[in-house]
Amino acid sequence: MKKNLIILLLICFSANTYASYILIPMDAEGQRNHLKAYGITFWTLEKQQKVKWLLNYKGGSFLLPDFEEIRKECQIRGVSFEVISDAKAESILQEISSPSQNMEAVVLEKAPKIAVYTPYGKQPWDDAVTMVLTYAEIPYDTIYDEEVLNDALLLYDWLHLHHEDFTGQFGKFYRSYRSAPWYINEKKAAEDLAGKLGYSKVSEAKLDVALKIRDYVVGGGFMFAMCSATDSFDIALSAEGVDICEPMFDGDGSDANYQSKIDYSKTFAFTDYILERSPNVYEFSSIDMTNKRRIPKTTDYFTLMDFSAKWDPIPTMLNQNHTALVKGFMGQTTSFTRDEIKSKVLVLGENKTNGEAKYIHGIKGKGFFTFYGGHDPEDYTHRVGDPKTELDLHPTSPGYRLILNNVLFPAARKKKQKT
Repeated sequence: MKKNLIILLLICFSANTYASYILIPMDAEGQRNHLKAYGITFWTLEKQQKVKWLLNYKGGSFLLPDFEEIRKECQIRGVSFEVISDAKAESILQEISSPSQNMEAVVLEKAPKIAVYTPYGKQPWDDAVTMVLTYAEIPYDTIYDEEVLNDALLLYDWLHLHHEDFTGQFGKFYRSYRSAPWYINEKKAAEDLAGKLGYSKVSEAKLDVALKIRDYVVGGGFMFAMCSATDSFDIALSAEGVDICEPMFDGDGSDANYQSKIDYSKTFAFTDYILERSPNVYEFSSIDMTNKRRIPKTTDYFTLMDFSAKWDPIPTMLNQNHTALVKGFMGQTTSFTRDEIKSKVLVLGENKTNGEAKYIHGIKGKGFFTFYGGHDPEDYTHRVGDPKTELDLHPTSPGYRLILNNVLFPAARKKKQKT
């Protein structure tokens, strides 16, 4: 009996010594499916297990507890992993902690509850974020104006804004699509919803939604937006109390000289921009670089900025990748004019050819926001009616990794500062 007990203890000791952790590498060579690796990490957090995010170690690898259940899940989802000993894990953590290394180990504690602000009836492939969340098998709820106005945001840790128009100008699609059935139907649906919610104009409803989202962030929420949801959100906030919509959008004329009434102090990220007054121009303002850039597709890349992992863990987290050079991609709002970004906002990624900002981050009150220009990181010029992107063809996409960095960010809540 005593002999059997000793053997059992030795087996347990051996298991703890030689196979205590699962390392999910995130470099280019070591990982065959970067996107689903985030899903494994999220799934582990949902199981009430903590994960260490190894910033700048092999592309931002993840260190998980070693359970057979996790190993099987990695195998099922096609995620590369290594089972390493306790001693090996300790050696990695010691290397990371060295002052000479630009690395840091951040503990992820709890799976954030995720909401996607998106119109009813939209398919997951209508938006890059819903598409990659679905592909990575990360659960999320969809909400829209009614839920936001009824304070549903209080239930969530992270909010994504579908490529929305918060100005009430229906995406500035008027010139090209005003006779298209989908445009007519979406415009009517938006007007019907605004009326149901007690508003006479879509622009008034969208403003109140934007103000609720602002309050959510100021109170400590995490907000991520892409494409036109970035600049149109700030424009709506800055135009509070000012009619910037022409008659075809809201039935009456805009305010005279409305540009002079824009209040840039109310925005999150942008300042000193000039609004595009013409309803026939597919553009909201001078913030967007789409019509200013002259960059061929073959050379359209943006560079991720390098930050100190130990002193600046937040931007380092948001920039984890297996490459610092990421393919560019277009959108209604493709990228941001550098001169119109507020000085306290961090530029995380830029196109060095013309100095445009592609990916920015900031603090608002107790919360955080990240704006990412463009529509789909793996569809260079996504247009209305184009087929969906098949992420099975892009499992290592650096552009999509940036989205998923933001999804995990709330799990590593840091001490925040007010701006």
